[in-house]
Amino acid sequence: MAVLSSNNRDAAAYPIQSLFVPFPFVCFTLALATDIAFWQTNNLMWQNFSAWLLLAGLMFGVVAILAGLIDLVRPRTRPLRPAFPAAFLYLVILALAVLNSLVHAGDGWTAVVPYGLTLSALTFVLCLAAAAVSARKYARLAWRI
Repeated sequence: MAVLSSNNRDAAAYPIQSLFVPFPFVCFTLALATDIAFWQTNNLMWQNFSAWLLLAGLMFGVVAILAGLIDLVRPRTRPLRPAFPAAFLYLVILALAVLNSLVHAGDGWTAVVPYGLTLSALTFVLCLAAAAVSARKYARLAWRI
């Protein structure tokens, strides 16, 4: 029976930022869902949920950026680092989320409809684009294309 093992120096280390990047994506997606719920029901509870989800997503986004900066100084994470377009999209997503959080700081209907809902939808679309760009790099890395 053959045991497959690799030299630890040759193996790529798992990037720390990969642990934190999914949290903002989930929070911003749920913020879009709660914005749609507020638009349909006009219940202020959904606006509060959106504001808290945006805050949580921004906090985890900052932690992900700090972890990404740590990964930049770790040479073993080089093969698994996100490509430049994905990193740029992450920063644009966080900038839109900050703007969206400022819009949601208002009171009532005008805090969500139409600008907050539009910013949440745009943030969600950019999250999908960033995931697609990242998945493409990881697929090429896995298949060595």
